[in-house]
Amino acid sequence: MATTPPGPDPTMDAIGRAVAEGRAGDPASARRVLLDLWSRIGVTGDPLHRCTLAHHLADLCAHPAEALAWDVRALDAADAVTEQRAQQHHAGLRIAGFYPSLHLNLADNHRRLGSFEAAAEHVTAARESVPHLPDDTYGALLRTAIDQVAEAVAHRDTSKRASAPGAAV
Repeated sequence: MATTPPGPDPTMDAIGRAVAEGRAGDPASARRVLLDLWSRIGVTGDPLHRCTLAHHLADLCAHPAEALAWDVRALDAADAVTEQRAQQHHAGLRIAGFYPSLHLNLADNHRRLGSFEAAAEHVTAARESVPHLPDDTYGALLRTAIDQVAEAVAHRDTSKRASAPGAAV
């Protein structure tokens, strides 16, 4: 029996366009678009939309406390995404693959705020999720970033990592 490929998802498309805009050099505009989308999605909207949007919006925050709030929203939403919903968006997508990045970001935010115990807990959670990462450039990038954050936590370093995504403080 043939399966029908997923149809277009205007919200995910809009999130993708905003993220691309931010990466192309207009983070303020990207942030405005994502905040507007968030107001339309709402806190009870589609968890995949909320997770994706919050995860990317956190990268556009200049202060780690603000980024932390968005990353917590992303993790909470990820916990509500079903495998069926993830695969409805993309057949190869697995929600388990989101967790290394989500926990990495939470660890990095906590570390930057000087909350080293919480940061270490999220480093551990990120490392436990690493087997769900693909064996590709993206997976290698996240594995390296997890190691960098773990080292910074061990040294009680609160400075921004040069390789971290997002806005400068």
